[in-house]
Amino acid sequence: MGEAGTGDEALVAAARAGDEPAFTELAERHRRELRVHCYRMLGSFEESEDLVQETFLRAWRGRETFQGRSTFRAWLYKIATNACLDFLDRRPRHPQPREAGDSHGASPPAEIGWLQPYPDRLLEPVAPGDAEPDAAVVGRETIELAFLAALQHLPPGQRAALVLRDVLGWPAKETADLLETSVDSVKSALRRARSTLRTHLPERRLEWTPSTAPTARERELVRRLMDAHERADASALAELLSEDVRMTMPPLPFWFSGREAVAAFAAQAFGPDSPLHRGRWRSVPVRANRQPAMAGYVRLPGDSAYRAQVLNVLRIEDGSIVEITVFEPRLFPAFELPPTLS
Repeated sequence: MGEAGTGDEALVAAARAGDEPAFTELAERHRRELRVHCYRMLGSFEESEDLVQETFLRAWRGRETFQGRSTFRAWLYKIATNACLDFLDRRPRHPQPREAGDSHGASPPAEIGWLQPYPDRLLEPVAPGDAEPDAAVVGRETIELAFLAALQHLPPGQRAALVLRDVLGWPAKETADLLETSVDSVKSALRRARSTLRTHLPERRLEWTPSTAPTARERELVRRLMDAHERADASALAELLSEDVRMTMPPLPFWFSGREAVAAFAAQAFGPDSPLHRGRWRSVPVRANRQPAMAGYVRLPGDSAYRAQVLNVLRIEDGSIVEITVFEPRLFPAFELPPTLS
C-alpha cells in the first residue's frame, strides 16, 4: 500500500490499523537518514535526535492519514521537514556577526552557536538499501561543517527547498507537494537559496568534490597533529597549518584567522598562564561530518585519569589544515568516546 516493489503492503496496512510493532519496524528503517535530514535543517546533532523522535510521534498519531499516494519514506520526510520548520518557527535563530578582532584582514565568520558535529559512525548506512533508487546519499560535500554552516544562513523555507532538491534530488513537483506550495515557488526559493549559499561557502568549496576515503597523506597529517598536541608543541602544530587557516569554537564566540594567530592561541592554551599548563595529553582519532577529527583528553597534575577536554574537527586541503572547528566534549558519547582514559 504505497510501498510498491517492497512487499510491505501488509506491514503498512497493519501500521495504519494501529499495530505498533509494524509501525516501529517501518519507521526505524529510516531513522538514520531522517536524523541526517533534520541535522541539515537544524545544524545541531542533539536537536536532530529530538526531531526524529518528534517525527515518529507525529507519524504514529497521524498514521491513518497515510493514504499510500507516496511511499511511507516520503511521507515520513514530509512530517520530519514540517517538524523542523515548526521548530525553527518557534525558535527562530540567525547566524550572528562577530567583531573583527585581530584577524589580519580576514572577514570574521558568522557566529553559529548551535552548530554541532555529526559522528561518521552514524552516517552508514543512512538508507534501507540499494533497492530504493532515491535513497539519500551522504557525501562529504553535503555533510561537512562548511556546508552545514552555510545552510544556517538560509531562511528555513529556502533551506528545506535546497536540501530536498539539491541534496536529496527530489523532483520539483514532489518538493512542492511536500512543502505544500507551487513548483514556481520552489524554483524561486531554490534560486535564492543557491545564491545565498555561494556567498557563505568557502571559495574552495564552490565546486564540490565526491567523498573519498582518507588518504595516507591525510592520516599522516592527523598523526602529526596528535603528536604535536600530546607534546603541547605549538610550533610543531603551526607547521601543519595553512597560511590562512581559521579556527572557530562554537558555541563560544572566539575565532582566530591565520597560522600565526592560531599558533599563538595554542601556545597560550598550553602556556604557564593556562589552567591546562603541565597537563599531559592523549589524543584519539575519530571522524565527524566526513572529515578527520581528533578527541583530546588531558590529565592534570594530581589527577589519576585523562579527562575529555575537546573535539577538533579538521578541514584539510592540499596537505595542510585549513580549518579547525573546536567543540566541547559533550558529544563524546555519540562518538562512542569514553569520558576518561586511564
